[in-house]
Amino acid sequence: MNLLRPTESDILTPMGLVNYATLSTEQPHPRSQSLDRLTPSQIVRLMNREDAQVLRAIAAAQPSIAKAISLITGVLRDGGRLFFVGAGTSGRLGVIEAAECPPTFNTPPSLIQAIMAGGKSAVFQSKEGSEDSESDAVSAVRKRVGKKDVLVGVAASGVTPFVGAALQTARQRGAKTILLTCNPKTPPGRAHLLIALRTGSEILSGSTRLKAGTACKMTLNMLTTASMVQLGKVFGNRMVDLQPKSRKLVERAVRLIGELGHVREPQARQLFKDSRGHVKAAIVMARRHMSYAQAAKQLDQARGFLRKVL
Repeated sequence: MNLLRPTESDILTPMGLVNYATLSTEQPHPRSQSLDRLTPSQIVRLMNREDAQVLRAIAAAQPSIAKAISLITGVLRDGGRLFFVGAGTSGRLGVIEAAECPPTFNTPPSLIQAIMAGGKSAVFQSKEGSEDSESDAVSAVRKRVGKKDVLVGVAASGVTPFVGAALQTARQRGAKTILLTCNPKTPPGRAHLLIALRTGSEILSGSTRLKAGTACKMTLNMLTTASMVQLGKVFGNRMVDLQPKSRKLVERAVRLIGELGHVREPQARQLFKDSRGHVKAAIVMARRHMSYAQAAKQLDQARGFLRKVL
């Protein structure tokens, strides 16, 4: 990906402070200067047209995103953990991503975690000043992140102090680091890997919960989903490592066992019970005609890859 190589004066004032006025995410949008005079239909059309830029930004960043997936996969395969760090919208996106991995991929809650500026309460009620607290970031990373882990900092502006301090501390502790930002002028070197999404200015100037937030969410989806695929959590395009803890997911699990195990529904339900709700084991039991213990052993030897067992 072609990133601009800024000089210090591009984003820093003579006093060494961030010159926020130069950030692309802070610029006024030329096509939304009359936003307050538009009709609902006109606003919808404008937002829809601008959201198209999100897909273009992600398309341009595909090489960096793919490298990040390989880095994350390697860390998780070697026993490390994945952390998302952010403030405000960026932090909440990390929280969502971490929270959705256990039910989707049957990962332990400790494997993928989120560090939110301002703590858990900031997820539900904004604490804007918390993004400036470098000391809180340092403390949180020191308590939770180790040298075997990977930390993904999410910062639309690329200069959020909380995220910057978290990345720096993680690197000092030997962890791998990735910075996901929507500022193409973010200086290289803030993390081992930089993903810069060129989403441009927002129709509501500075409101990075719009295009920037959407672009970051889509990228985080790619990072977790592709990493889990690489770790054997998926068979074909099926969610075979799900946690069936609701009626909907139990029914999905039974359907998967029936379809992939080549058995009828009554037998699929019995296999679901016999496998203690472990879909992959139930499929192996059906296809290989073996007990749960044998199926579990086969999957363990294949490091969880159902395709290798079958």
